[in-house]
Amino acid sequence: MLMKYLSLVLMLFFSWPLFAQTHETLDLTQSWVGYTALGIFTCAYVFVILEEKLGLRKSKPVLIAAGLIWILLAYVYKNADKSEHIEDAIRHNFLEYTELFFFLLVAMTYINAMLERGVFAQLRNWLINKGYSYRSLFWVTGILSFFISPIADNLTTALIMCAVVMAVGEGHSKFIGVACVNIVVAANAGGAFSPFGDITTLMVWQKGVIAFTGFFDLFIPSLVNYLVPAFIMQFAIAKGCPMSSVTSEKVMKFGGSTTVLLFLLTILTAICLHSYLHIPPVFGMMLGLGYLKLYSFYLIRKSNQWTLQTENPPGSEDDPYNFDVFDKIAQSEWDTLFFFYGIILAVGGLGLIGYLSLTSTFLYGELGATQANILVGILSAIVDNIPVMFAVLTMAPDMSYSQWQLVTLTAGVGGSLLSIGSAAGVALMGQARGQYTFYSHLKWTPVIALGYGASIYCHLLING
Repeated sequence: MLMKYLSLVLMLFFSWPLFAQTHETLDLTQSWVGYTALGIFTCAYVFVILEEKLGLRKSKPVLIAAGLIWILLAYVYKNADKSEHIEDAIRHNFLEYTELFFFLLVAMTYINAMLERGVFAQLRNWLINKGYSYRSLFWVTGILSFFISPIADNLTTALIMCAVVMAVGEGHSKFIGVACVNIVVAANAGGAFSPFGDITTLMVWQKGVIAFTGFFDLFIPSLVNYLVPAFIMQFAIAKGCPMSSVTSEKVMKFGGSTTVLLFLLTILTAICLHSYLHIPPVFGMMLGLGYLKLYSFYLIRKSNQWTLQTENPPGSEDDPYNFDVFDKIAQSEWDTLFFFYGIILAVGGLGLIGYLSLTSTFLYGELGATQANILVGILSAIVDNIPVMFAVLTMAPDMSYSQWQLVTLTAGVGGSLLSIGSAAGVALMGQARGQYTFYSHLKWTPVIALGYGASIYCHLLING
């Protein structure tokens, strides 16, 4: 008898028509599907936040969450005879991800190629040989982070500059801690005024919300965001010079400079094709991958000649021409790429349920665009700017061009408020473990928040 009643309850529960039908989608925000999907996404994100403690890669929980959310949606839409809408929605979200995936894959391949050719190691040695004081090094690494991140992305830039700081500041933990905070703020600020500087700016550009040149309007607000906290933090740097050994060793291999030029040419190709022929940026990046593949063929030919002349075995470590482009592709951050898949599909599923529409109505309808966009930046420091920005793009609130620039700025620099708010901060906590920590960054959060507020005021003053 108990099983009979239980079966009846379950049947009523799963066939409950809680959704208000529109022309194409169902409002599931008040249904068991909506609540279950929210619970699944929340649980997955808890695992993402606890990645460092659990040792569980962040892509795994979000991949599971995305799959479960869409299975639930497919079940409900099938019962409503609207299965075709699920197929269209999945294809739409998957296309969003595919463009981002291949764009990032090309960028990561070039970064790995430049790392292997010793481009960044040469830069590190150059800085060490300059014999800068602690305070000078604080400013040099910060300024370089600000100007390199628009091209090489904020994560890679932060890792390179942190390696420099750790090499010259060995034994000076306080200097390393403050310098790492400065690097994170500078890298995130520099990445905010370029489509290539951060995942969020890339998503905005690929979506066509802001033109390529429109990002340059954010240069001065981004610079203010970096300079205000940096000016205050510099007084915590002790005087004196680090005791670092000077090295004259040249670590950049043959073809390092050419690889840098090919990467710049790839970026230029993507920009021009998108601006003048309205071709999605990812196509220009894939064409640029062809440049690197052709150059790889040239290096392989030279490597074969070197092997014959020196009678060394193929693939020898001494071979200055040994280069395999497929090896560089294989070294991409696959966990990060799959994490983006899970986030984009999961947030897309919540959007189809109707939660993003409700959020948009509250944020941009009740609070107003400016307050909402400021809140987005603060939220990105806690949750991570990628899902937050993707949610905003999916909601597509009706706001001015200047407000779209503002939310791009706040989502980009808001992550600097906490060490866990950006990929650069999380990476440096691992690289400078024990010297740059969550609490060493938190100590400077009020100062960083001052820069955050100043950059917003500056943007509203300059760009309206």
